[in-house]
Amino acid sequence: MFLGIDVGTSAVKALLIDDNSVTIAEADVPLSVSNPHPFWSEQNPTDWWDATCQSIDKLKSENPVALAATRAIGLSGQMHGATLLDANDAPLRPAILWNDGRAKRECDELDAALPDLGQTAGVATMPGMTAPKLIWLKKHEPDVFAKIKTVLLPKDFIRLCLTGEKVTEMSDAAGTLWLDEESRCWNPAAVAASGLSMDQLPKLVEGSSVTGKIRRELATRWNMKPGVIVAGGGGDAATGGIGVGAVRHGDGFISLGTSSQIFVASDKYRPRPEELLHSFAHAIPAQWFQMAVLLNGASCLSWAANLLGEKDISALLSRTENQHRAPSDVIFLPYLNGERTPHNDPYARGVFFGLGSDTTREMMVQSVLEGVAFALSDAQSRLHAAGTHCDLPGVIGGGARSRYWIQLIANIMGTPLARYEGATKGPAFGAARLGRLALTKEAVEDVCQKPAIDEVIEPDMAHYSTYQPRFAKFKRIYSALREEFTPT
Repeated sequence: MFLGIDVGTSAVKALLIDDNSVTIAEADVPLSVSNPHPFWSEQNPTDWWDATCQSIDKLKSENPVALAATRAIGLSGQMHGATLLDANDAPLRPAILWNDGRAKRECDELDAALPDLGQTAGVATMPGMTAPKLIWLKKHEPDVFAKIKTVLLPKDFIRLCLTGEKVTEMSDAAGTLWLDEESRCWNPAAVAASGLSMDQLPKLVEGSSVTGKIRRELATRWNMKPGVIVAGGGGDAATGGIGVGAVRHGDGFISLGTSSQIFVASDKYRPRPEELLHSFAHAIPAQWFQMAVLLNGASCLSWAANLLGEKDISALLSRTENQHRAPSDVIFLPYLNGERTPHNDPYARGVFFGLGSDTTREMMVQSVLEGVAFALSDAQSRLHAAGTHCDLPGVIGGGARSRYWIQLIANIMGTPLARYEGATKGPAFGAARLGRLALTKEAVEDVCQKPAIDEVIEPDMAHYSTYQPRFAKFKRIYSALREEFTPT
């Protein structure tokens, strides 16, 4: 058995797979996000560890034999989170998350200090990245900054708790702005420009490398054999790719989770920061990927359902689909947490445009689904501008449960989309595969095979044509409001 642990934003997921990549058991423990000030987004690292322990405890309770047979563990996690530890390896403050927008001015300072950083780091300087957060901390919380012994990423804090080792791997390090993506090593100039020294960063390995062994007391707690290894793992985008077999040049997928991504694997490093794309190291050696990153995805649907007092999202989607006759008269900007591709605007916010006295909750939900699809289409245009294409991306993540939504996305993007078997397993599944690779040293292609395709959803090109004027209006509304979003 191989155990994958994914430290997400909304939950920690633990998943067991067997030697045939069949999921044997899984458990989720929810997490909450703190927003103490506008544009802030934080979580307590100890909450991640508590949720990790609870999720594995659940596996032990429900599948003790399977868990006891665990041979290796792989880790995945939300990227970019600044997890700050003191000399005793205790968190100094809540971690600052990927969707935190407080460090916009610090991005400008970093760009002034290192004008060519985007070419080295694979992405334009953005507030969600780790480096500008440290500059913000040095300026606004100097007492905390002075006590920093180590900076870790979320999944790597879990590794520390599991093994006692301070290690990260290429795909998660890629999101810090401190990695030289092409050479796959830390960039001392970027580290120094953030006010840090190299000894405050963890060791770098590949995602399929062994990073340590589980602590003896934890092996006893979960009835595992001593010496179970922990692999490097990956950032959640890369482990999502590992999970759906996106390991060869041109393989790709759309992730429709809390946030959204369009991911395309690459055999070379191809930076295009001017298109606001992320060109990052993959979680397997000698591979990279390009990605259009959206800070909002299926979370918009959850937010809307909660706002409307709808507890059964499946029933809400069914009603919306049954009443869908044409593009919604309401246009929704899905920028609840700002946006990266194609705007790099941490201040952008969600907007319902065109509400009337006849607007129903189903019309509003339809506009939310369409708004996320418009944002994906907008991001896809940047990939195409960079010469990056994927013939048949699969859709993964929680939003993949809705065929109706995937059909809407296909119609608006004008792109065929695949529905995979087990598409909602996501990054934890990929993490488990990396655990296996670290243990067995098998060929990546033998382990990271694509899942079976349940269905290929073709775009309805008549609907595509109908949606294009709405898509153009969607973009004009954002352009008209961009200056209004910026705080005074």
